[in-house]
Amino acid sequence: MALMKEFSTIELKRMTDDLVIKAIGDYVRSIRLDKNLTQEQLGDRASVHRTTIRDLELGKRSSLITLIQVLRSLDQLETLKNFKVSQDLSPLELAKLEMNERKRASRSEVAGNKKKSDW
Repeated sequence: MALMKEFSTIELKRMTDDLVIKAIGDYVRSIRLDKNLTQEQLGDRASVHRTTIRDLELGKRSSLITLIQVLRSLDQLETLKNFKVSQDLSPLELAKLEMNERKRASRSEVAGNKKKSDW
């Protein structure tokens, strides 16, 4: 099993786009070999040609959809977990929302159309 380590922020900032693509290819290759799959087997699972897997592993440019298909086939979609965007509200924004939140139901009768009692 290959030893995986995270890149430091400094390493990532210094990497060219081609080096990032190469690192992704190395990652895919490592996972594929850990799962004892050939490039052809992975290609079949990902519904892409073997040469597409080869090119990805060699650090040649690939489409984003190809990367997603390959990661899904390797059961590695969690690699993309940092791409999730969440809307964190500040305490002030949260308080404003809570102030505008309804606290009780309004009456169903309109004020001017109240039916007078026969009593």
